[in-house]
Amino acid sequence: MTQKYREYINEENIVELLSSLIEIESPYFREDKIMEYAHDLLKKKNIPTEIHEYEDKKITKFKGKNVIGNLKGKGKGPKILLNGHLDTVEICEGWEYNPLKATREGNRLYGLGALDMKSGIAAIILALEAFKNTVDEFDGEILYTLVSDEEGPFGLGTDALIQNGYTKDVDVAIVPEPSSGFSACDFPCVCLGARGGYNYSVKLKGKSSHAAAPELGINAITDASKVILELENMEGLKDDKLGEGSFALIEMNGGGAACSVADTAEFTVFRHIVRGEDKDYIVDEVNRAVEKANIKSKVEINFREAPHDEADGFLPYTVDEENEYTLALQNSIKNITGKEGQTSYFTSIGDFNYLGTRVNVPTFVFGPHGENYHSSNEYVLIDTVVKTAEVIYDFLKTTLNAK
Repeated sequence: MTQKYREYINEENIVELLSSLIEIESPYFREDKIMEYAHDLLKKKNIPTEIHEYEDKKITKFKGKNVIGNLKGKGKGPKILLNGHLDTVEICEGWEYNPLKATREGNRLYGLGALDMKSGIAAIILALEAFKNTVDEFDGEILYTLVSDEEGPFGLGTDALIQNGYTKDVDVAIVPEPSSGFSACDFPCVCLGARGGYNYSVKLKGKSSHAAAPELGINAITDASKVILELENMEGLKDDKLGEGSFALIEMNGGGAACSVADTAEFTVFRHIVRGEDKDYIVDEVNRAVEKANIKSKVEINFREAPHDEADGFLPYTVDEENEYTLALQNSIKNITGKEGQTSYFTSIGDFNYLGTRVNVPTFVFGPHGENYHSSNEYVLIDTVVKTAEVIYDFLKTTLNAK
């Protein structure tokens, strides 16, 4: 592979761009400033770009923006999607560094979003710039989507692009989330799929009585606790790639009267799922737990309300190790790093679930290494960001028959 790309993909450019992105605060639902920055930067680099606007009128009432664009070749070939998010979580407690000031210590770059996933965005931008300036001809098309609200409850940015038809002709997708950092395996690491997940609530209605005579009532909180314990002990399906799902109680409340047995209770769960588990499976699971708990309260199960039916949860998916695009990506990883990428599977959810199931294309999570995502002192290993950009560039060149 020609070394001309190093004029664009190198440590200095990575650190400069990633530092600029880190220093623009961009928690989900407040991404306008960083979207404008990315849009202006891509224009300066002469990469076709536009701002895609969307609105969730039903749940969040949020009006958001994505930065998108494409490079089209002269001949027929695959359409490759590069997708990543520019939003972050909110600043948490415990930072020893300024989370909104990129701080370098050796091979580490600290800052909010350094790992998750402004480093992946930097890799996409520089890979695109290198490709545009070093390739004369190629087949197929590159679509890039720098999205908002991935960290939010519904992944509204990528969801809107799917809803609006931007992804309908895509053949393969790469999402440079920090696969090594998330999977706790050495770089390079490729995630060939991910677990899915649903948020649901269980409401229980018991019977009130005076606290001096609790035996005359039905305590909904007690019954809720019994159901929760049964759910925690439930055995889900075992997936040969994704492992097992998981049950996490995230909220509980009920009762509240000064001297009365609690006649109402409610708890909320996030249930990660594997292939074969879906909403019907979850409902059956809760009903089995209720039966085992032998309670008297009446039970109602509700999944969270969503902007539309396809955004009510995240379905699990996998990509075959022998898929042509898996082999092509592994070949690019070996070309750049000298070794084949370790394979893993993402244990949580993200925009890649939408791409792998709703768009239904091979979707790879491949990105840099680091630690402390969604936590204080988040950092990324700089050399792995450089290598991520180089791998993406090599994959684009080889897959699109570039000259």
